[in-house]
Amino acid sequence: MKFTLEYPSELPSAPDDFLLPDVVRSVVTTAETAGFSAVALSEHPAPSAKWRGNGGHNTLDPIAALGFMAAATTSIKLLTNLIVLPFHNPYQAAKSLASLDILSGGRLIAGVGAGYLRSEFSAVGVEFEDRARLFDEALDAVTSIWTDPATPVAGDGWAATGELWLQRPVQRPHPPIWIGGNSKAALRRVVEHGSGWMPLITPKSFASAIRTRAIEDGDQLSDILTDLRARLTAAGRDPDELDVQVVLPHTDLDDADSVRRAQEFLAGMQRRGATWAVVHVDGSSPEAAVDYITRVSDRLFD
Repeated sequence: MKFTLEYPSELPSAPDDFLLPDVVRSVVTTAETAGFSAVALSEHPAPSAKWRGNGGHNTLDPIAALGFMAAATTSIKLLTNLIVLPFHNPYQAAKSLASLDILSGGRLIAGVGAGYLRSEFSAVGVEFEDRARLFDEALDAVTSIWTDPATPVAGDGWAATGELWLQRPVQRPHPPIWIGGNSKAALRRVVEHGSGWMPLITPKSFASAIRTRAIEDGDQLSDILTDLRARLTAAGRDPDELDVQVVLPHTDLDDADSVRRAQEFLAGMQRRGATWAVVHVDGSSPEAAVDYITRVSDRLFD
């Protein structure tokens, strides 16, 4: 099992201190030293005050922030968890993500999704009802741009009109693409494009809020993974190469029962096929986060 640090600014209660450059540098370098395999940031270009007040969080542009983190580190992977592809022109998305892969020396994991906040779609000028179609179009286009950059591609309202000169990402044939979401469409996209899947194990109430189907426990996840592996095999792909990232429930490192439950959760998820786990650290202060990151590896990492 590998571990991803969700950068602590993504916690609803995290103070603004986590946006300071020196704090970002300290947190991410501590995570790299402690054995985290990746650091992750989400994308919210225009979150509403209502969303922030109902469990949302501070946000940074993930490409800019992960690029800053890349310069401060040497080996930790940089995960967009996730880029909302329907917000972007595919050429712009491909360029930004490829630039991050180039400047990090090939450390990008491109986590992507369809998005769920209607007000954000309005703010960036994209029809909310078109998000699934635009997501599929962007996945096809970005993959093509990365693997065959000279050949022009076109889509709804945009088109390259002649041979292009674009830099390819460092990773070949392209950076790993991890698909976020629990829906049947998300699973189809994993089969067609994904080297990873990022499901959410969550109650129906929260799943409804983020507009995806609920996966409420490990057994349900296991059943879905069995079907997904069969579909990958039928498509000529090796299901054992699929990465699956789950979210570890918050763990109190000073509570032996909480640590035991986390260890049991991780062991159960690994048996079911999970290969990565997202860790939420103590986000009450930068000092508390650094302390948690330093201690968690001794309690939970293999």
